Amino acid sequence: MPAATAPTGDAPRVKVHTKFGDMTIMLYNETPKHRDNFLKLVNEKFYDNLLFHRCIKGFMIQGGDPQSRGAAQGQMLGSGGPGYTIPAEFNPNLVHKRGALCAARQGDQVNPKKESSGSQFYIVQGQTWTDMQLGQIEMNIGRNFPGFKYTDAQKQAYKTVGGTAQLDMDYTVFGEVIEGMAVIDSINNQKTMRDRPLSDITMSRSEE
Repeated sequence: MPAATAPTGDAPRVKVHTKFGDMTIMLYNETPKHRDNFLKLVNEKFYDNLLFHRCIKGFMIQGGDPQSRGAAQGQMLGSGGPGYTIPAEFNPNLVHKRGALCAARQGDQVNPKKESSGSQFYIVQGQTWTDMQLGQIEMNIGRNFPGFKYTDAQKQAYKTVGGTAQLDMDYTVFGEVIEGMAVIDSINNQKTMRDRPLSDITMSRSEE
């Protein structure tokens, strides 16, 4: 997929090529475990030719399951990984706005520490939110993170470009798409069956 590109400043970039165009992702230094793991897998070509196997319009696109490489149509996907998890790196400054790169994970019942999948990730498409809805989300998050409040800038982002605020402080956000946002919309406009696109959408290396 991804080819690690030269950082601008001190934030590493990764370019993801799809048949709908390229996405450039900036990784956050505030989530070093996730940043370093993602770059490691990129440089090992782990992601090359994997599918975006779970795509839900108005929500997100998900990939990174090694079992998706060459998977037959109808094959159930989403349980594969590199054989390890990553400790959660929740940060109130990093939220699920449109274009956010986030780590998938198993559910709370089997994963009470909310550790991230070692390889599976999703990129947020999302929807817009109202002040009332965001206030309710703040209250919900505050039960586990007392004093949590969205900044004015975060609220503005959610009210204008949108996101998936209901996932904040529950799944680790570790980067964002800085170029190629329209690719997310193109992918999520494809027909799916059980959330998997009927026509495979792979990630591949994009040379600079």
